[in-house]
Amino acid sequence: MNGQLGIVGASGFIGRELARQAAEAGWVVHGFSRTERAASGAIAHWREWTEAPDFAGLDAIVNLAGEPVNQRWTKARQRLFRDSRIGVTERIAAGIGRLSGSGRPSVLVNASAVGIYGNRGDELLDESSAPGCGYLADLCRDWEDAADRVAELGPRVLKWRIGIVLGRDGDAFRQMLIPFRLGLGGRLGSGQQWMPWIHVEDLAASILHGIGRSGLHGAVNGSSPQPERNIDFTRKLGAALRRPALLPVPAIGLRALLGDFAGVILASQRVIPRVLLENEFHFRYPTLELALSDLLTSSSSS
Repeated sequence: MNGQLGIVGASGFIGRELARQAAEAGWVVHGFSRTERAASGAIAHWREWTEAPDFAGLDAIVNLAGEPVNQRWTKARQRLFRDSRIGVTERIAAGIGRLSGSGRPSVLVNASAVGIYGNRGDELLDESSAPGCGYLADLCRDWEDAADRVAELGPRVLKWRIGIVLGRDGDAFRQMLIPFRLGLGGRLGSGQQWMPWIHVEDLAASILHGIGRSGLHGAVNGSSPQPERNIDFTRKLGAALRRPALLPVPAIGLRALLGDFAGVILASQRVIPRVLLENEFHFRYPTLELALSDLLTSSSSS
């Protein structure tokens, strides 16, 4: 399947990779912006982002919007977290609702996060697992509920539960590299917590794969088939960088530095992408070693 693809969040880290892959696959990509922009690169057209955006002529929409949660959770930021997720999804519903039934996009891929599962220890989590508890789990559940209301308008809705996205242009990976390159890397807290991760190329490719699978709907775990415990993740990253991973950061230090967000870093989510595997998606980077080899080679050559 290809045609006209709208991406909300097209200028972001994931959005840029998705736009690139989509354009290469033959999609005509439309981005959305609050300010006027000229077409460039993979984005063939920019449309204005409004309270009820114009989705006319689009075959599919991918919503990647969401204020990053890797910051202190003040009351003001919590309002921003909510509006940039639930509010944006509600505006997408309003835009789709303005169109006649036959003129509506056939599919919406709406971002969500593995944070919906909460802190689950060693429990194996797939898309059939119940949501967990806590602020982030509640936020993700409300986000997915807003996406489900779009399904009532006719489009097939996919809720992409995204793990830690690794890419050389991504904040998460860049922030991981800094302490290790200084020789200060190490596990976080006990290090026993599971980390669901995915290479950005696999994430973008999996979203396009999901759009093309007409029978696929509902929740999809956007993570690699091999999650890692934090202690193993840091050991492998240190080895790939040829740097020690000997300086643990205690949980109490993380909480003092990051406040409530520290709970996300210390939470354990052993997530498996069962739906993607059952729907014949083939990961280019199924293991952390393969992902790090690609990303660090890319980083050193850039």
